[in-house]
Amino acid sequence: MLSFLFEACSEESNPQPQPEPDTPSFFIRGADLSLLPDIEKYGIQFYDKNGDVSDMLSIMKVAGCNTVRIRLWYEPADENSSFEQVRDFAAKVKAKGMDVWLCIHYSDTWADPGHQTTPRAWSKLQLGELKDSIYQYTYRVVREIQPLYVQTGNEVNDGFLWPLGRISTGGSFYALIAEAVKAAKAASPTTHVMIHYAGLDGAAVFFNQLKYKNVDFDAIGLSYYPYYHGKDMSYLTSVMNSLGKNIQRPVVIAETSYPFTLQWYDNTHNLIGIADQLIDSFPASPEGQKSYMMRIRHIVEEIEQGAGFCYWGGEWVAYKGPNATNGSPWENQTLFDFEMKALPVLDVFKD
Repeated sequence: MLSFLFEACSEESNPQPQPEPDTPSFFIRGADLSLLPDIEKYGIQFYDKNGDVSDMLSIMKVAGCNTVRIRLWYEPADENSSFEQVRDFAAKVKAKGMDVWLCIHYSDTWADPGHQTTPRAWSKLQLGELKDSIYQYTYRVVREIQPLYVQTGNEVNDGFLWPLGRISTGGSFYALIAEAVKAAKAASPTTHVMIHYAGLDGAAVFFNQLKYKNVDFDAIGLSYYPYYHGKDMSYLTSVMNSLGKNIQRPVVIAETSYPFTLQWYDNTHNLIGIADQLIDSFPASPEGQKSYMMRIRHIVEEIEQGAGFCYWGGEWVAYKGPNATNGSPWENQTLFDFEMKALPVLDVFKD
């Protein structure tokens, strides 16, 4: 205690300038296209902005997209987001000259702030066994896929691998996430490890805790959807700027999207469908969608530690047809219109 007081007094009498955070060494212009392998099985034809038929990956590459985010589930109900599918899709992405961003959910299905279900195969493990399993699994998938970026968990606001890794109930999240990060770095020292938080409120406390616990991650990922996380984009700027300076890590908008229409195409309920869900200055139109994303990019570029953005669900068109009741709830927020033609928003990916 005396040593601490002495150091504190010395710092007050002889304040030392704090080093400026390093400028991020990367800028992600990304899109999550996780469902594309399944969509391609339906034989959907896509069109570039000129109206010419092309495959989606080629359209994205030409537009300037430099990174494709791919989610990975542990043992999913079918092949979608399985390791084999993700591995093969990642190879296709790399063959197109784009980087791979691997998003590990540590679940057999969707993981998000309200759902972080431990994989069935791990559900009876004790903490020590779970730490070993998360290390071995993370090491294996990162070693085989060799992504440039990897998320160790998806939207882990209240931890992951519940109940053992749930923060709010006193779980061992920090010990578990540390194992995942260590494994990723051991498997691929050139891979940037990102930890992902959904929203803005509470983000400072969350990432300060990670810093305090000495979790050795490389980048901050944030989800930002106006209808979930608030329509004040100046607040978004403030939070990102503060996180970058205080945590001294690059900050990425890991998920965002915006509708190009409020209309429906298939018979599946859309998550966005009324004007109250929009930001007033950005209408639900092709140009409104583009303007929103341009603003997102400008925000990231303007802050000192801004390191990129990723559009979520850009591929999730109504690929099961207009009568599908189990089709796409995201069809009006994709990067392609109801005729499967590339929308003006693709300009946001330009280098």
